[in-house]
Amino acid sequence: MLTHFRYTLRRMRGQILGWGVGVALLGMLIIPFYGVFAEDQAQLMAMLESYPPEFLAFFGDVTDTSAMTTPRGFLQYYFFSMVPVLAGIFALAAGSGLLAKDEEHGRLDLIMAHPVSRTALFVGRVLALAAGSMAVVFVGWLGCAIVLQGSSMDIGAGELAMAFVPVLAQIWIYAAMALLLSMLMPAQRFALMVTGVLLAASYILSSLGKLNPNLSAVADLMPYAYYQGAAALSGLDWGSLLGLLAVGNLCVLLAWWRFAHRDIRVVGEGSWRLWFPSRR
Repeated sequence: MLTHFRYTLRRMRGQILGWGVGVALLGMLIIPFYGVFAEDQAQLMAMLESYPPEFLAFFGDVTDTSAMTTPRGFLQYYFFSMVPVLAGIFALAAGSGLLAKDEEHGRLDLIMAHPVSRTALFVGRVLALAAGSMAVVFVGWLGCAIVLQGSSMDIGAGELAMAFVPVLAQIWIYAAMALLLSMLMPAQRFALMVTGVLLAASYILSSLGKLNPNLSAVADLMPYAYYQGAAALSGLDWGSLLGLLAVGNLCVLLAWWRFAHRDIRVVGEGSWRLWFPSRR
C-alpha cells in the first residue's frame, strides 16, 4: 500500500505544484490591493453600488456591499469565491484519473498481475489523492501567508489557514465524486465531464439562489452552498464541513466497492453495458 501511495503522489507532483502555485499566485496578486481599496472606501462603495446584483451574487452576500471594505469581505469577494472553482479543476482531473487513466492505457492490469490486493492498491491511491489535495491547499495558503505579512490586513497566518479548510473540503468532495463516476462510467472523460458540469452548476446555482428563491431549493443540494470561504475566519461551521467530508468519504467507499467487484479492462475505454430484454 505504501508503494502505491508513494508512486501515485510522485506521479501527481506536477499537478500539485501547478495548481498550488496557481492558487498562491492569485492570492499574492489580490491581497496587496487591499491597502489601495481601504484608503479610498468612498470610491470603492460607489463602484460596488454600480454593479448589478446578479454580478455581486457570484462573489458573496449581495445585501451588504459595505462588507467589501473589511479584510474578510475583500478576501471573500476577490479570492475565496473563486478558489474552489480553480482548485476544483485539480480535483476533477486527479479524481477521475486516479485508476481509470491507468486502466485505459493498459497499465492497471499489469500492476494487478503482481501480488497486491485491489483494496491495498485502492487505499494507497486514495491516500495519495488526499495528501495531494492537502498539498495544493498548503501551497496556496503559504503563498498568501507570505504577502499577508506586508499587507494592511489585521489577519494572522493562522487565521488565514482556517479559511483554507473549507477549500480542502470542496476539493475532496469533487475528487471523490469524480473517482466514483470513473468507476461507474465507461471512460475517464465521461466522469471528468459530468463532474465538471456539476462543479459549474453548483457554483452558478448557489450564487443565483441568493437572488431567486425558486432556485434556492436546488442550490441547497449543491456542494458550493455549504462552502464558507472567508467566513471561516470568524470560526468554522463544523456541521457543513463534516457533512461535505462525510459525503466525499461515502463516494470513496462506493468507488472501492465498485472497483473490488468489477472486471478490469486490459486497455481502452469500456461500454455503457445497456441491457435490453430479448424477445422470445
